[in-house]
Amino acid sequence: MLRFESARFVVSVAEPEQLNRAPLAMVPEIAFVGRSNAGKSTVINVLTAQRQLAHASKTPGRTQLLNFFELAARETGQAPAVVAYLVDLPGYGFARVQEQTRGRWDRLVGGYLASRRLLAAVVLVMDARRPLTEADERLLAWIAARPDAGRLRVHLLLNKADQIGRAERARLLAQSEQRAESLPMPVSVQLFSAPKREGLDELRLTLSQIVEG
Repeated sequence: MLRFESARFVVSVAEPEQLNRAPLAMVPEIAFVGRSNAGKSTVINVLTAQRQLAHASKTPGRTQLLNFFELAARETGQAPAVVAYLVDLPGYGFARVQEQTRGRWDRLVGGYLASRRLLAAVVLVMDARRPLTEADERLLAWIAARPDAGRLRVHLLLNKADQIGRAERARLLAQSEQRAESLPMPVSVQLFSAPKREGLDELRLTLSQIVEG
């Protein structure tokens, strides 16, 4: 299994053109994306067992960078090798931002999701109480339009599951699984709760299987 606790910040990218010049190894990338304040940064911090690896802002639209965190293989007496990157993408769906900011998001994040060859998986973090919003569906359509969409894994993470009851959890999970079956790429679904660490082992196993094959 991947050593998620080894995660270390490497670089932030502000423009699409900087991706080719960034000091990154040619290894699989797992992107985390979601609506603003869906809890994406918190999920990354819980996944990596680090409190402040990914910065969580309460102001929607504040983060405007692609942030890369490297995962290292187990040490064998030599310098640990990078085996994968977790990529924290700016949130979307924010209402109080300028059109210029929206256009910049489309160019940076949209361009990354649409054409990044090293992208192996996308973890779509959603508030379990309001999954698959119109903005989420637009993002899924963006990914589905990739020529190689059939090889790209999408993992729907229904976050904040501790805030809904058992019956509602089952209904929303079934609804998301039904939607997943209709998409043209391999899609998996799970419930997650950062405060309770619910679903943490499942998430780590899923991402490890994607990278390690």
